[in-house]
Amino acid sequence: MGFWIFMTANNLIIPAIMILFGKIFTEHPPQSINSIYGYRTSRSRKSQDTWDFAHAYCGKLWKRTGRIMLPLSIAIMLLIINKSIETIGIVGAIAETIQCIILIATIFPVERALKKNFDNDGNPRTTNTFSSN
Repeated sequence: MGFWIFMTANNLIIPAIMILFGKIFTEHPPQSINSIYGYRTSRSRKSQDTWDFAHAYCGKLWKRTGRIMLPLSIAIMLLIINKSIETIGIVGAIAETIQCIILIATIFPVERALKKNFDNDGNPRTTNTFSSN
């Protein structure tokens, strides 16, 4: 049971972090472009507008994705509550790997939205239709 609790806690870390940082990025994003903290890609650091847009978009996406992954992770772990250590380890590792892939995959819609709304120099193409609310 102890290993199951350990793996369940591990499986909740990524969704919880996505929800937490999604909330931070939407409510209290990094104010200035930096290389230490925030959604840092070459496109998001082109201008202050791209920086602000990327954090609002990424934050909203991470909150939504984390809120979906959290109950799914709990459900998956509940299905293997009294299984062998090997089963718990394998299922837990697969779930964590999928969570990491999903976390990394969120880069693509953010970058697509940046490309759609800003030119290569970071200037707005048109009025941004994205709302961070």
